[in-house]
Amino acid sequence: MDASWSPLYTPGMNSGADLLAALRRYWGYESFRPLQENIVLSLLDGHDTCVVMPTGGGKSLCYQLPALLFEKQTAIVVSPLIALMQDQAAQLGQMGIPAAVLNSFLAPKQQAEVMHKASQGEYRLLYLSPERLARADTVEWLRRVPVSHFVIDEAHCISEWGHEFRPDYRQLSSLREHFPDRPIAAFTASATRQVRHDIIEQLRLRDPHRYIASFHRRNLRYLVRQCDNDTQFDLLLKALRRISNGNAIVYAPTILRVEATADLLEGSGIPCVAYHGQMGPAERRQNQERWMSDEVRVLVGTIAFGLGINKAAVRAVIHLSLPKSIEQYYQEAGRAGRDGLSADCILLWQKRDAGLLAYFIEQIIDPAEKARAWTRYDIIRRFVESKRCRHRQICLHFGETPKWNSCAACDVCDGLPEWLADEPVVAAPSRKRSRKRAVTQPKALPAVAAAQPHAPFSAAPPAKTGSPARPAGLGDVTVGVDLELRDYLRECRREWAKERSVPAYVVMHDTSLDELCRARPRSIPELLQVSGFGERKAEMYGQEIFSALERFRQGARATAAPEKKLSPASETIQLLEKGHNFGEIAEIRGRQLSTIVSMVADMVERGIVEFRAEWVEAEKQQKIEAACARLGWEKLQPLKEALPPEVTYHEIRLVVARLRRKKEMDEGSGARVSAAP
Repeated sequence: MDASWSPLYTPGMNSGADLLAALRRYWGYESFRPLQENIVLSLLDGHDTCVVMPTGGGKSLCYQLPALLFEKQTAIVVSPLIALMQDQAAQLGQMGIPAAVLNSFLAPKQQAEVMHKASQGEYRLLYLSPERLARADTVEWLRRVPVSHFVIDEAHCISEWGHEFRPDYRQLSSLREHFPDRPIAAFTASATRQVRHDIIEQLRLRDPHRYIASFHRRNLRYLVRQCDNDTQFDLLLKALRRISNGNAIVYAPTILRVEATADLLEGSGIPCVAYHGQMGPAERRQNQERWMSDEVRVLVGTIAFGLGINKAAVRAVIHLSLPKSIEQYYQEAGRAGRDGLSADCILLWQKRDAGLLAYFIEQIIDPAEKARAWTRYDIIRRFVESKRCRHRQICLHFGETPKWNSCAACDVCDGLPEWLADEPVVAAPSRKRSRKRAVTQPKALPAVAAAQPHAPFSAAPPAKTGSPARPAGLGDVTVGVDLELRDYLRECRREWAKERSVPAYVVMHDTSLDELCRARPRSIPELLQVSGFGERKAEMYGQEIFSALERFRQGARATAAPEKKLSPASETIQLLEKGHNFGEIAEIRGRQLSTIVSMVADMVERGIVEFRAEWVEAEKQQKIEAACARLGWEKLQPLKEALPPEVTYHEIRLVVARLRRKKEMDEGSGARVSAAP
């Protein structure tokens, strides 16, 4: 190390006591989680470090705490998501730790200010994207910044063998060349042994300290069920209605499926929000914050959602399609149960998912990349089809050999719960059913369901736990917590977060909120005993918390839930009746045009909505009907290929729906005539 590398912490000092003091003062925690203290000490002593720690293990504290202790120096954190960087910087600011984000979304004046302050050593942590760090001007500027060490978050992205390989991460290999005397730390939640070796090689880590946490998440119950298109949504409803407390994430494979599933859940009485990459940044942020602050407890998203999400009380993560790899599944399912309490990871997959994955793999041009994709495909297929313990399969995949053969916390070892196993899988749909399954979204709501008011989110007791070795069951989440007080404090937390323009979890985590309900502190010293409240946060929110608790004691309660809005189907029908076209309805409802057209077409097919001639020009209707007469209408793609380019999929879908409805009505009339005496 050169003379400029002069940490506030120095080797040999009373490190244990000093680290615990900083942990209590800033984070409000009394002790470290497994491996955290050793990782912190490695970074403080200037060692290159490679850390693999599952989601919820506390990776961010491992590099934030050492950064805090390097006086007038800055840790450079490379992270792939701007929103994640902004949230972490905001959270650090609330704790009294100076941090900033440098990205192109800042105005030029703001960027210049951040760069100037960083060169003066005013930040303990500075977050950059890999794209920003790859720029030559960024490297030149960083030479003037008193850098303590570099942190590469989501480091698996640097490896071609990783499931989320990003070429921009490869450029990080130049860090050793540009900053040879600075330690580099790599962090990831999901890396196989091969990926770990690649991370170390690509970043040119020198004799790194390696910390590999166990991949066994004993509080998670893995439930895998093959189903078909007709049963999948019913199983999803059953799963969500069994959650009495906490939140759920539902992963759908496409944007269309995300929006259609969200609409179906809303229409079935389960308030939810959607999240996908084609939403505007403001809408994504708003939906994520509504879910994070418990305004709605179910979020339906693509895999674009979840990286860095710091939500402790997620009681279920449900996949509606086959993930492309074990790593992806483990990372996404691992967002459940971060509070250490029991949670379910439910995978509802269909045979067609495997076909779709295979199709996309065949589109890959690079032979090596294609071979790696096929390897991942084979492994995930074995995972879902095998009759071996799910937990053990995951551990073995990541290079960990458990000493046990049965976990008692997966469907293989403990069996499927009754609510998930009580309907047999339909082996092969009839020809008449298969034409319905050609539609790329879940079945639409029947007319009755569309008109019904929303039912309560929780309609059943929590599912039983599958293993005596797992932590307390779902029902234990609220032991000692006044639920009315918790609802009231959640509402207060949302208001405090809005006032400060930060996410609700930055104000306090769910676990801290529940502990507040138990402790009901009346003074700052008492508040400092609540986990998650360091000195700065206690000073910032103390008086507001004490006032809120006093108002509750005097009878204040959470405001009544807002009046339930129309179901998605009813709202769409109402907008059609007002004369809005599909594009306008999509904009009003915040949905993709394809989602609206598919919903309307399904309602036409079911007789809920009448087909309107103005939706498709008469000449196009005639061409589509003629193509249907020649080719049938079970699949839309042959029709699209046979028709002129100006005829859209949307128009084909609507006309086909009208023809299907007409045929069904004709067949029904014929049956009634033949049955007449």
